[in-house]
Amino acid sequence: MSVAIDRVAFLAVAMRMRQSLSELEQQFAREMEADRARRDSLYREAEHRSRTRHKERTRKHSSLRFFLLVAVLIATAVLVTVAMFQTLYIVMG
Repeated sequence: MSVAIDRVAFLAVAMRMRQSLSELEQQFAREMEADRARRDSLYREAEHRSRTRHKERTRKHSSLRFFLLVAVLIATAVLVTVAMFQTLYIVMG
């Protein structure tokens, strides 16, 4: 009789262990999914920051290049004007 009771108790413990193991597996799967979602979110945020930095850097470089172009054009116009008047002074002179 005690063997039958021990066997029933063992089966009950085994069933509870299976249930708790199943619950642990489900919890592990949920945590893995949450980690995957968090990792994907972090990756997207990092990618967005990288694109934003690249756009800002490109904009700054473009502004600098435009300023240099305007400065070179003005300097060229001034030099050509000065050279033209000097040449005119020499020729008329």
